[in-house]
Amino acid sequence: MQNRDGFSAHEIFTTSKGYTYNDFIILPGYIDFAPDDVILETNITRNIRLKSPLVSSPMDTVTETDMAIALALWGGIGIVHYNNTIEQQADIVSKVKRYENGFINKPLVLSPQNRISDIDMIKAIYNFSGIPITEDGKLNSKLVGIVSNRDIDFEKDRTKLLSEVMTKDILTAKKGITLSEANEILKASKKGKLPIVDEEGRLISLLCRNDLLKNREFPLATKDDKKQLRVGAAISTKDESKDRLAALNDAGVDVVIIDSAQGNSVYQIKMIKYIKKKYPHIDIIGGNVVTTDQCENLIKAGVDALRIGMGPGSICTTQTTMAVGRPQATAVFRSAEYSRKHNIPIIADGGISNIGHISKALALGASTAMMGSMFAGTNEAPGEYFYENGLRLKKYRGMASMEAMEAGGAKRYFAEDAKIIVPQGVSGAVMDKGSMHDYVPYLLQGLKYSFQDIGVRDINSLHEKLYSQDLRFEIRSAMAQKEGHVHDMYSYKEPQFM
Repeated sequence: MQNRDGFSAHEIFTTSKGYTYNDFIILPGYIDFAPDDVILETNITRNIRLKSPLVSSPMDTVTETDMAIALALWGGIGIVHYNNTIEQQADIVSKVKRYENGFINKPLVLSPQNRISDIDMIKAIYNFSGIPITEDGKLNSKLVGIVSNRDIDFEKDRTKLLSEVMTKDILTAKKGITLSEANEILKASKKGKLPIVDEEGRLISLLCRNDLLKNREFPLATKDDKKQLRVGAAISTKDESKDRLAALNDAGVDVVIIDSAQGNSVYQIKMIKYIKKKYPHIDIIGGNVVTTDQCENLIKAGVDALRIGMGPGSICTTQTTMAVGRPQATAVFRSAEYSRKHNIPIIADGGISNIGHISKALALGASTAMMGSMFAGTNEAPGEYFYENGLRLKKYRGMASMEAMEAGGAKRYFAEDAKIIVPQGVSGAVMDKGSMHDYVPYLLQGLKYSFQDIGVRDINSLHEKLYSQDLRFEIRSAMAQKEGHVHDMYSYKEPQFM
């Protein structure tokens, strides 16, 4: 076909220049379907399939229990970091594998000495008011009552102690009960809440009727053959990781990432071969790599997927400090083009700060996108919120920052025993993004709209169009990039998720 608009990816990404996601744009296709007709199923490894192409980064300010559970419920997968002890990492994996939708493991709890006004405040913030009451107002303490709307609706004195209004005759269930059994108790009792207690009557968790109804909304959940949520974990190439692997295997981990800043090493190849021999049922993601030579070595060693990216992350300074790496868009296309010949999916890791970047990564051949900063500010990310200049923030640090390396991240950079540590990242903060249960649906719906504009219904079709050269691209000038974003406004209000 003569005079086609735009250029193929091969024409753009095999030149002497390297490009990032902002440097190019995807030209539109033909629309004959609705956004909700788009299917985002994909493979994270050659053996593990996801309903959503989203992966959380193994960073200590991004992925622990809550993040891994939330992302798995929405069809993605979380990769647990290793800036912790072997026991701590294995325990996180075990908690994800044991998770059953419906049980609230960290319910809000008050004491008998709290007041009705405290319930009012909780209701105003969280829009619920059924609160368990324990002896000291803490979880894992003896349950002494529960306060619901019917206990306080007609109380005029909002300073009254909860000990005066709480219901003391409480229906409970014992620790170890299954979700289906607990659900039957709720149905029969017509209660709104079911506290779960241990043998000594201490509150362990809570089951809510409303949450059971909400949990029907997770048809995308990433589960294994035993109907347990899938979860991944990071390991290093150090000998310590052999003991870590044994514990992770016992905990039921589905996939491990060998977490190296530069993955093309004899150390990683040895670790890949060790895992394949010792734990052949555990899938391996190798990396990080950015060139076809790097991909070739790790594929020959036996990886089930590759993680692509050296230095494009928002908190990473590798490309500046080490003078080594590759612009991320070029790295993704070149690596994907090579790995596809061997049926090895790739994960685009780094440089992603909005929905468009996820779409571009997939359009260049990635099967999934890994994100750190985009997930770091959510409720489910580790750490506490704090305020600075009136903004609600959460800490976010690179695994190559001085802080993270001192906490254990140095093993990612072959620097664990070094006398002098050279950081390749920084520590900072990101803005509050709210709950993953609001954020991820927004990302997925945005991806569906993007796919509709491109004219493809699924990721496989997107890749077919890429390699047939029917998917067309153009390079954007600096002014084109400015034009494509908000500009020439006196003021404007950003959307909740930008």
